[in-house]
Amino acid sequence: MTAVLLAIDTATEQCSVALRYQDQVFQRAAVTPREHSQRVLGFVEEVLAEAGITLAAVDGIVCGYGPGSFTGVRIGVAISQGLAFSHTLPVYPVSTLAALAQQAIRCHAADTIVSAIDARMQEVYVASFNNQDGVAQPLMEPQMAALSDLTEQPWWPATETVVGAGTGWQAYGPQLDPQQQVRVLADVTLPLAADMLILADHVEPVAAEKLEPLYVRNEVTWKKLPGR
Repeated sequence: MTAVLLAIDTATEQCSVALRYQDQVFQRAAVTPREHSQRVLGFVEEVLAEAGITLAAVDGIVCGYGPGSFTGVRIGVAISQGLAFSHTLPVYPVSTLAALAQQAIRCHAADTIVSAIDARMQEVYVASFNNQDGVAQPLMEPQMAALSDLTEQPWWPATETVVGAGTGWQAYGPQLDPQQQVRVLADVTLPLAADMLILADHVEPVAAEKLEPLYVRNEVTWKKLPGR
């Protein structure tokens, strides 16, 4: 039987909640960058009510744990922990960059995706992914990058068909890709909790007290995943 999962993401400008119950997905999302703390629990109540269940029927919490706005990430982690503690539920941490890649796969059947989120201060959070049987698989750890040609980085995917997803590409496409090698997806800009539900099936859950925000800082060097 498929686990009943409740996903929450407030790491970017978008506040997003999704519930998977009996092979259906119930979701709410709104771009409310200064109102996440006021909106998120209301969204949780709405999707539970639409499905006709209470939190007691949920098997786990999926948390968009970053990277993104420091305040937004903290809100999402705190709300996820609070809900998980209240019913002794496991938490499934999912990266916002991975959720963008999953959205690109869902909407465009993309094969290779580089997700980039505007980190302000002339920088972006970035990571690359491959489509493996419909699921975004990371090729590198999330990083912070200055506004320069990403296609020249050693981690850049060895393929000619790369799509770009996220606000980083929308804001800084010409700087990140001066040669215009990347097809930027105009309709995949902000992560959605519904895509995190798919990714949650492929990550290890943690106890609520073990959940930590994914803050990506600019002193981290470029690093591929082991074996890549």
